[in-house]
Amino acid sequence: MRIRNVLLVFLGAVCVVLVVFGTVRFQGRIEAAVLPPPSEVPAGFDDETNGLVPQGDHLFHKGQFDEVEGPEDGLGPLYNAQSCRECHQSVVSGAVSQVTELRAGHTGPHGHFVAANITIGDGAFTVLNRSLVNDRAICPNADFPDLSIQEHVPPAEHIRALRTSLNILGDGFVEAVADADLLAIAAKQRHETHGEVHGQAILVDVLEAPGTKRVGRFGWKDQHASLLSFSADAYLNEMGFTSRLLPDEVTTLCNPKGVQEPNDRLGTDGLFDIDHFTLFMRATKAPPRDEPLAATLDARIGSDLFDQVGCATCHVCSLTTVPPGTKINGGTFTVPDALGNKVFHPFSDFLLHHLGTGDGIVQNGGQETAQKLRTPPLWGVRTHSRLMHDGKSLNFHDAIERHRGEGKMATEKFNALSEEEKRRLITFLKSL
Repeated sequence: MRIRNVLLVFLGAVCVVLVVFGTVRFQGRIEAAVLPPPSEVPAGFDDETNGLVPQGDHLFHKGQFDEVEGPEDGLGPLYNAQSCRECHQSVVSGAVSQVTELRAGHTGPHGHFVAANITIGDGAFTVLNRSLVNDRAICPNADFPDLSIQEHVPPAEHIRALRTSLNILGDGFVEAVADADLLAIAAKQRHETHGEVHGQAILVDVLEAPGTKRVGRFGWKDQHASLLSFSADAYLNEMGFTSRLLPDEVTTLCNPKGVQEPNDRLGTDGLFDIDHFTLFMRATKAPPRDEPLAATLDARIGSDLFDQVGCATCHVCSLTTVPPGTKINGGTFTVPDALGNKVFHPFSDFLLHHLGTGDGIVQNGGQETAQKLRTPPLWGVRTHSRLMHDGKSLNFHDAIERHRGEGKMATEKFNALSEEEKRRLITFLKSL
């Protein structure tokens, strides 16, 4: 009995030590880490650095993000925008906008999604197996006056979808969340809702670390886990710029002569444009709350109601980043002090869910992701005039009503609230 009591005392002491000094962490976290409590991330729509780089450097990287490109720089031949800022600009560079992109495809003979094939250049070339349909093209132009390469969705491509531009402010913190934490959220959802809510995490390639996969978290389909991969993808697909990570043009029709390939040029500072974009995103502050509104009684009660009806099951309030010094993205990026051991409040689980609003498009996931979309972070949502993935919901009430599938239970609980309670919950959303 005495030996048993001694063992119980010893085990209790071990538990206290673990509680005080932190538990063992896995999958991207440092084991047996002794860490202070995580600190809050800086937030603000003020174009200031989060501390990753000096303010002067941050503004320089922002300038590269904002720069307007032309065909002589490598723009196109097919593209949607002439600068990153064009799709991420309200209320500051890196935020959202009303700009949407167009995607298309059709259902194949076995019921699986098949990306569109679109003929351009008066039949001279067919863009094969590509769901993104670019809205703009550089031809016809002075050098190619008789050649048009504008894409148009063929009637056979009956799956058609619009996607709104996403906020990228604070994404450096999102990148620094451990895979294990996102997987744990998915498991918790399944357990607590008896499978009613079951977020899906998909493993995607890290372009800068060939052979490495990581849990996706960026894009409406969780296409990317790395901000450098995300930058290269957007540079090619939205602006038509090839880079060291994605060196092949979608089409060479109308490609200006004399423009280097890949288009992304090495600067005198030793960085490419995709590196500048990545540094800008990693150094942005998180979208801030409307603090005066958040402090009101209505918003505080609304926050409790948000949790009670089940919105917080997917729109997770708080996440914590890995400790400083952790290597992520296949060892290509070491999380610095400015991003490590930070707590932030995105109101998202960054997982894919079936809400009955899916667009039918498959990208980096399997066929089971066709009708699923990433939970959109709600931080900064008060600055959005168009909601949901397609921008078709124009107010919070309409957006909530569109939640079906995994969100059906929360919608029903919202509808059971009194009008006063609904107003307070929406007041809370307006404070985000």
